[in-house]
Amino acid sequence: MTLQNYVLSLADDALVAAQRTGEWIAASPQIEEDVALGNIALDLLGQARSLLTYAGSLEDPARTEDDLAYLRDAAEFRNVHLVERPRGDFGVAMARLLALSTYLCELYDRLRHSTDATLAAVAAKAVKEVDYHRDHATLWVLRLGDGTDESHRRMQDALEDEWPYVEELFDGSYVDPALVEQGVAVDPATLREPFDRRIAAVLAEATLTVPRVPAAATGGRRGEHTAGLVAMLEDMQGLARAHPGATW
Repeated sequence: MTLQNYVLSLADDALVAAQRTGEWIAASPQIEEDVALGNIALDLLGQARSLLTYAGSLEDPARTEDDLAYLRDAAEFRNVHLVERPRGDFGVAMARLLALSTYLCELYDRLRHSTDATLAAVAAKAVKEVDYHRDHATLWVLRLGDGTDESHRRMQDALEDEWPYVEELFDGSYVDPALVEQGVAVDPATLREPFDRRIAAVLAEATLTVPRVPAAATGGRRGEHTAGLVAMLEDMQGLARAHPGATW
């Protein structure tokens, strides 16, 4: 994978996660959570914008962040399946946020030291944001897991539903080994051990069990996506495609 494609994969994870998280605004279990998830979505969107701008600048001719966000079809997106899955219930949202933010904390912490100055700068800001996201998800997983019998059951079910898609986060086959050797990129496979350790600690405190489920068949890094992403992009891109070049 070239540097441009590596940056694009990071950007697409953040962009699609931002859109899915934003769907919880006015649908959360309490008003404060509408605000919290709205802010988390905005953090992810800010990360996506920075990364899309950088990815676009690496093309010849260059493309803008809007070109990449609004004028690509689903097959051109490089995000993992975890972030594009349908919204589900609130337990699903917290299971997904816990997994994604724990992974991103480890990733951005290492990318802060990237030999690529732009990636290092983006990561230095983003790691503080995703650390908050992880704390937020952790508090909810603890609250639901160690709450009532019903909340415990539904939180465990949510983890079981999302965990088959976690494995794709750590697929290092799409990253050019040369980028890793040069200190530009991070091999995602090396993030699995600290991820598992953090997750196990949270779930143990929440009286939940780490799911033991087979990995799902995925291919998001190759542009192989679900119908859920296609439908989401239709909503997200509709206005920009209906009025190309419009500004306001």
